[in-house]
Amino acid sequence: MTSANTHKIRNIINRNKRAEFIFSIIGLLAMLTGIIALMVLVIDLVSDGFPRLDWQFFTSFPSRKPEQAGIFSAWVGSILVMLVTASVAIPVGIASGIYLEEYAKKNWLSDLIEINVTNLAGVPSIIYGLLALGLFVYGLNLGQSIVTAGLTLALLVLPVVIVTTREALRAVPGSIREAAYACGASKWQMIWDHVLRYSTGTILTGIIVALARAIGETAPLVTIGALTFIAFLPDPPLQGQFPYISFAWLLAPFTVLPIQMFDWVSRPQEEFQVNAAAAGVVLIALTLLMNAVAIYFRYRLRKNIKW
Repeated sequence: MTSANTHKIRNIINRNKRAEFIFSIIGLLAMLTGIIALMVLVIDLVSDGFPRLDWQFFTSFPSRKPEQAGIFSAWVGSILVMLVTASVAIPVGIASGIYLEEYAKKNWLSDLIEINVTNLAGVPSIIYGLLALGLFVYGLNLGQSIVTAGLTLALLVLPVVIVTTREALRAVPGSIREAAYACGASKWQMIWDHVLRYSTGTILTGIIVALARAIGETAPLVTIGALTFIAFLPDPPLQGQFPYISFAWLLAPFTVLPIQMFDWVSRPQEEFQVNAAAAGVVLIALTLLMNAVAIYFRYRLRKNIKW
């Protein structure tokens, strides 16, 4: 190799390093811009709403008087709606992901289903609200109830759960499957005892991230007729007399934290704006808590994985 060629190669390497350095700086600045903007908004929200957080705020119903208004019915409604959402989306999403990844034949039909599932994950949430309005509210006559809200949000997060489950199963090495078959395991035994065991952490993370998205949704719930003012609670799921379990709460009217925030923000009084900020702090805390739980379980489950 001549000295001219060596010099040319060195110039190319130096030019590529400069381009890489410039790109790194641009990427870092873009990331810091987003993080700083988010932190400023969160700090402003917390500074406005944190003084309003007290026991009375958590245990009081909405009121026309801002100093007496609380989020009791809103956070109870959020929990009940998320209970229905999780009960539907988790088993259906995981089962669908297992079938598509492990059982379905790889042909044009499975490719079409995969494309549609992936596209559904990006559909605007208001579309799911319109679908639920026609199917659940008017078609199945479920009304503007907790079960309608839970099923709506379950449809919203179902594609995310399916895609996460498939990606988690796909990440398990094929040698795990071959070793299970070599020991005489059936296909379901291989999936249940080996593949799911190694992919549980990733699946759980995807589920909690999907539920964290669902708990903050407003548009589909407004579409199906969520109430903005509720001064009562639905019947409790557990009762003190036989049969001890009640399902009457499923058909009760509801409100959730995002809807309550929307109602307070739309009012002109400054005190209601403070209430909305306090409800926003609670909603952010719930979302961060759910993500922290996902990270914790993912770490604990992946810690024992060895292959």
